[in-house]
Amino acid sequence: MSFKPDLLAGKTAIVTGGTQGIGRGIAEALAGLGAKVYATGLPSNDASPYRSNSITEVILDVTQEDDISAFAQTIGSADILINCAGIICRGEEFKLSVFERVLNINLTGTMRLCEEFRPLLAKSAGCIVNTASMLSFFGGGLVPAYSASKGGIAQLTKSLAIAYAVDGIRVNAIAPGWIATPLTEALQNDELRARPILERTPLKRWGTPDDVAQAAIFLCSSASAFMTGVIMPVDGGYMVT
Repeated sequence: MSFKPDLLAGKTAIVTGGTQGIGRGIAEALAGLGAKVYATGLPSNDASPYRSNSITEVILDVTQEDDISAFAQTIGSADILINCAGIICRGEEFKLSVFERVLNINLTGTMRLCEEFRPLLAKSAGCIVNTASMLSFFGGGLVPAYSASKGGIAQLTKSLAIAYAVDGIRVNAIAPGWIATPLTEALQNDELRARPILERTPLKRWGTPDDVAQAAIFLCSSASAFMTGVIMPVDGGYMVT
């Protein structure tokens, strides 16, 4: 851990998509620094227990506006909102129904959470960290919906940074590259596909959820107090080669 243990003591954080992968890594890291964390996601039989008792798991579908509103009303206060909920459907996203579903979850779902929690974050002069991607910057031939949603996240982040500044809310985004999660496990285990990824990555390794979590924490901390509208790559240098 790169930060002092009580950095986020007394803070309340919401992490959508916080039950697995990058979102789970961020939820664990926030709790490790003293925050009370609500990790939201859909029901799963695969999740192991969290390391911290400061994390409360909440079943939440980011496409359901009424459920989001009810959840916001139950917690009463918020200092940090991390939007990590998202899906990718490689090879299927040319179907219009799938395309629309991916955008509804990844992009519109993020907007739903931002708008619902804006009043609470305004009270605390809090912050939002959205999850963009390296595909916010270039295309993905098998994932047109995912790429479009992540391009949209980048522009949404910049737009909300302007709109929410009046409330004292900072809005930034992380843009992960190739991160070792269950979603990339097949790639990691396929040497022919993994080799070109590692060869292009200057740091010559897969990222970890904790790598991304550390960047997210920086954007939640006072160290980034004069930063808003930033899309921060966490990709081991992949995009500069």
